[in-house]
Amino acid sequence: MSKVWFITGAGRGMGLDIARAALDAGHQVVATGRNTDKVAGAVGQSDRLLVVKLDVTSSADAETAAKATIERFGRIDVLVNNAASFQAGYFEELSPRQMDLQLATSLVGPMNVTRAFLPAMRKQGSGRIISISSTAGLVGYEFCTAYSASKFGLDGWMEALQIEVSPFGIETMIVNPGFFRTELLTEESTRYADLTITDYSERRAQQEAFWTGANGTQGGDPAKLAQALITLDKEAALPRRFLAGADAIATAEQKIATLQQQIEAYRALSSSLAIDG
Repeated sequence: MSKVWFITGAGRGMGLDIARAALDAGHQVVATGRNTDKVAGAVGQSDRLLVVKLDVTSSADAETAAKATIERFGRIDVLVNNAASFQAGYFEELSPRQMDLQLATSLVGPMNVTRAFLPAMRKQGSGRIISISSTAGLVGYEFCTAYSASKFGLDGWMEALQIEVSPFGIETMIVNPGFFRTELLTEESTRYADLTITDYSERRAQQEAFWTGANGTQGGDPAKLAQALITLDKEAALPRRFLAGADAIATAEQKIATLQQQIEAYRALSSSLAIDG
């Protein structure tokens, strides 16, 4: 059955792969981005495609894009929160402005777009919200304090949102990809810390070299992840979380093992904290 997919950040990277996969599967697609000419040029021509301008940090843009979607297609079936950026650096060297920018794109942005579509989904009694997170939403990585803060926030928000909207027939799914060969690490998406603190200089140089060198060498294929989303959407119910990539599975398993070890190490102390009597 043909569905209406709305995809943020569809002009390049994983968002572009998702848009193409949805079109190839016969769906109707709303592909969005800040530069509509770039999005249209990347996705190509189709009578099942609508290209809409969207800066996810703008709630007004989100409302306008949602309205255009419903006016064109009459409904919304799958919302994919994909737009991303990477403010990379040690916390002390990241400016408050950079922290705000990271949260605006990776946390508040998905909230803006989801908020704009929830009324239509409630009216329909159906809808699926897929948010692209990261393994940085499962564990904190060095040099990724801003990014991890946004992704941990995204995961927590999505988990809580699922409980709130499930009575309306709306489903959510968190996607935690590992290292995929997207365009996140390109100069267009990655910004390094504005500030410089001498104590971090050597480690900062090593980290910047690592992240710059990693661009284009990641092992995950974003086109395969896009196809996986199409496959998962065929399921009667979405999983609440999809760990994308063998490295993501390994990260989650290590997280589980660490939590279990901490539980056992302090079980007696934790269990002794109830009010007496």
